[in-house]
Amino acid sequence: MNKILKRGLLVITAIMVFCACNQAKKNQAKFSGKDINHVIAEMTSTMIHDITNPPLAARYFSYACLAGYEVVSQNNTSVKRMHGILNQYPDIKKPDSIKGFSVQLSALLAMIKTAQKIQPSGYLMSAYEKKFLDSCKQAGISDEEIANSAMYASYITKQIMAYVKTDGYSLISNYERYTPTGKEGDWYPTPPGYIAAVEPYFKKVRPFLLDSASQFKPSPPVAFSKEINSPFFKQMMLNYKEEQHSMPEEHKIKAAFWDCNPFAVQNEGHLMIGIKKISPGAHWLGITGIACEKAKKSFDESMEIFTSVSVGLMDAFISCWDEKYRSNRIRPETAIRKYKDVEWQPLLQTPPFPEYPSGHSVVSASSSVILTHYFGDNFSFTDNVEVNYGLPARTFTSFTQAAEEAAISRFYGGIHFMDAIDNGLAQGKQVGQLAVEKLK
Repeated sequence: MNKILKRGLLVITAIMVFCACNQAKKNQAKFSGKDINHVIAEMTSTMIHDITNPPLAARYFSYACLAGYEVVSQNNTSVKRMHGILNQYPDIKKPDSIKGFSVQLSALLAMIKTAQKIQPSGYLMSAYEKKFLDSCKQAGISDEEIANSAMYASYITKQIMAYVKTDGYSLISNYERYTPTGKEGDWYPTPPGYIAAVEPYFKKVRPFLLDSASQFKPSPPVAFSKEINSPFFKQMMLNYKEEQHSMPEEHKIKAAFWDCNPFAVQNEGHLMIGIKKISPGAHWLGITGIACEKAKKSFDESMEIFTSVSVGLMDAFISCWDEKYRSNRIRPETAIRKYKDVEWQPLLQTPPFPEYPSGHSVVSASSSVILTHYFGDNFSFTDNVEVNYGLPARTFTSFTQAAEEAAISRFYGGIHFMDAIDNGLAQGKQVGQLAVEKLK
């Protein structure tokens, strides 16, 4: 009888241990690349709330992604550490005192906490963090694991923010306020907002991979001229003709789809109303999320890809902005109204910074090169990033096709000359190729 009882107790104990192990596995923090994309989407909403300009938005995304990546790289030996690869990136030591954390949860929280610190409306990310952690508790993740993961995330965020503070952006406010030159052929603010020049000193921010902001200096733009037979005037007339009533509907659709202009405003009687839109960087990170989900990339793989794209975006903007304020070229809107037709208007609203090269061309080309490295030349996808902003999804056969459409859309929109698009694509490809070479 005792033997039977003992056997029974052993069976019951084994069952209890088995059930406990299964329950532990069931409640263990488990996340995917989709969760990274959710954090990026929430960051995008905060960025839109603050009307963050495109270069600054790239800075915001890149450091947040680096925080998440740092957690992953400290816990996965197959993932490269960024120390020794990114300019001045610190050798962040893994804290031995913190135990019982979830790597994936810690990475997501590091992204969120870094975003809170960088973005002016960080309180919005704090509210998102609370909701996110509530959902973790409801999923059965223990309070202890959540607390330890948050502690680890805070440690990483502190190290990343120390790196952020050394990139030189905080010094920009000390520079002399930028004033348009007023010279013929130079950039000047455009209607309806006549917004001041955006980030004229962004080239002074430390890049991640570039040797300097001018490492991939593009070919000089077509020289300005009022002469009717000059190359510039002929190029200007291409814009003038494109914007007439005969513009194909497909060109209008493409221009609207890639607008991504956070500075758009419209007049309503005596009021000027801002129109909320995302930045080109946020659009390409949205595409990154779509690709990772379609390819069923793991959490760690997705974190690497998001970080590579965001680092490329930052360097692409630094490279592009370096040339913008060097060549300081006039926008089509200003040139055509002054030298051809005073009533001419572009399809899209002109952004508040010099024309050459096209920022969309540079950052799109850089992103497409990096994404092609991870997913291949013929990776088709449906881009629904702008659906929440009232635009229908578009399908592309490759990242290159999407980048080229994003670039030419700026010509269709009437805000860039063709050489700014062609040379911008070339410049962006160089930035992307450098990123692939150094990060692979």
